[in-house]
Amino acid sequence: MAQGARRTIGQVVAVLALAVAVAAFLSEAAVRHDFFDLEVYYGALTFWVHGGGEIYDFLRADTQYGFTYPPFAALVMLPMAYLPWSAAATVSVVATVAASTVVIWWLVDPIARRCGWTRWFALAVALCLAAAYEPMRETVSFGQVNMLLLFLVAVDLLWLLPAYPRWAGVGIGLATAIKLTPGIFIVYLLVTRRWRAAFTAMGAAAGASLLAGALFPDASREFWTSALWNTDRVGELAFISNQSLRGMVARLDPADPSTGAWLVLVLATLAVWVWRSRAAVAAGDEATGLALTGIAMCLVSPVTWVHHLVWLLPALILLVDNGMAAPARSRRRAVLLAAATIGYGFLISRIVWSWDEDFAGVDAFLGSNAYVWISLALLLGLPVRRPAGPTRPAPAQRSPSAVEAGGVAQLPQPHRLAPTGQRHRISGFLAVR
Repeated sequence: MAQGARRTIGQVVAVLALAVAVAAFLSEAAVRHDFFDLEVYYGALTFWVHGGGEIYDFLRADTQYGFTYPPFAALVMLPMAYLPWSAAATVSVVATVAASTVVIWWLVDPIARRCGWTRWFALAVALCLAAAYEPMRETVSFGQVNMLLLFLVAVDLLWLLPAYPRWAGVGIGLATAIKLTPGIFIVYLLVTRRWRAAFTAMGAAAGASLLAGALFPDASREFWTSALWNTDRVGELAFISNQSLRGMVARLDPADPSTGAWLVLVLATLAVWVWRSRAAVAAGDEATGLALTGIAMCLVSPVTWVHHLVWLLPALILLVDNGMAAPARSRRRAVLLAAATIGYGFLISRIVWSWDEDFAGVDAFLGSNAYVWISLALLLGLPVRRPAGPTRPAPAQRSPSAVEAGGVAQLPQPHRLAPTGQRHRISGFLAVR
């Protein structure tokens, strides 16, 4: 048997073994939420379309949970009201898996190319590991839209912005119109001085919102004047699943959380984010800019449920990317790969739920906010690719699939400048329910 065939068989066996191990892990560790959030959307849309009620007046039976997204999200989800429940659940899972596969491919493929790994094998391993990742499995189990929003933002920053700048911003604008928290990426474009993309994003968000307002004036009026400001609809701030800075502060004193302390932490976090994001963009490292902005979004949002932490996934993969780009057996490689492993290990463990009902004590403060600490560590420590000296014109001969320093395949751009001595390092690329 040829060596290539033996290698392929070995890789297939390895992927199957990993998939079985992940399935066994999920059977023990994963909590089944039976598409709770999707049922809220489905019930609200059905009540609105077939029951004659207003979408924001709907509450799931025996809960305070209702439809909390802007009217444009209702427009996007409207076909769900005409599907049987089983079909709606199937569409949710398929859409999440498809979006996740594309995003993870963009993140992992540059690492595989540089390291000489078989590309399909690297993707298959990454998808298996992603299935065990608690925010990902929670997103699927709740029927959430997190990965679809991450996909829209990634399309903008990792494809349109470098290759088709005329259209850059559309994905971020649509994501913001669906769920307001991705609007931080518009701020990211502004603070990094990509004015055209920022205004395109604002225009897309405004246009989508105005379209929904024209089609559903009553629902739009209720959302912007009432439902948006009704914080009781999203749950308790101190609930253990709220792994934002606001949740951390609330768990110190659930009865009277300090707004002042939270605002100080938010301002400090935003200052670090602006500084590091500008450094990433100055270095041409758009993937790290995306990752840092996703982390900041999770930290500063008043409510960041565990399933929202899929936005940390690019940062974890970038740790692996930077580690593999470091010299073999170097301390830098060991530290970065260890950090990625430890962060991933915590984020599949459900460790924060050990303090679900008791926040008292130092151990509870540390343990119940474990995912907050990981987010802060990533914001502070995620490496940024530094410029390598004076610039020179990029080589003329480049194929459309060439991978630039940002970590994703891009079309040739002869008008751009590349750092002298640049090595073939490839960087792998709120919050309400």
